[in-house]
Amino acid sequence: MRVDKFLWCVRYFKTRSIATNACKQGKVRLSEEILKPSKEVFPGDKLRVRKNQINYELEILDIPKSRVGAKLVNLYIHDITPKEAFEKLELLKYSKDYYRKKGTGRPTKKDRRDIDDWFENAGEEKKEEDRE
Repeated sequence: MRVDKFLWCVRYFKTRSIATNACKQGKVRLSEEILKPSKEVFPGDKLRVRKNQINYELEILDIPKSRVGAKLVNLYIHDITPKEAFEKLELLKYSKDYYRKKGTGRPTKKDRRDIDDWFENAGEEKKEEDRE
């Protein structure tokens, strides 16, 4: 079965065209080899799929005849993604939320002054380090 069709059948991508585009962009690999959408996959192959900033590692157990229900996906793939990948995503979320909340808009005048002060202080510290 084609790799793009397989990823769509096991519900890793919502549409087959999204799966095809992921393959074309180099987000689907088979043992470090970038796959074209038409590459055939077989049981026992291990795929690496980059989706939502996580490198999922999948082992193909069997090939479905058509798109399967969400409850039956585990019959066809085994997810061997390390837990560190998910922890890294959590840290990334926290780092983005640290300064400004999503949807708060542009920085206020006070925020802008604070940012400018920080950049000025960082520049002065660098000059002092260069002198030493």
